Amino acid sequence: MFKPGECVVYTRDGARGIVIAVNGEWYQIFWEDTFVSWEKAEVLTKAEQLS
Repeated sequence: MFKPGECVVYTRDGARGIVIAVNGEWYQIFWEDTFVSWEKAEVLTKAEQLS
């Protein structure tokens, strides 16, 4: 669903991050506050491009 390098938003709090790895149904995200975590797709949405 998501690929490394794509920008995503955590649906529960609106935090933004970048997908850095994929392992099956898990996505490793580098968040804007420099935290890194593994998340499932159901809590992520693709971030919209800023104009």
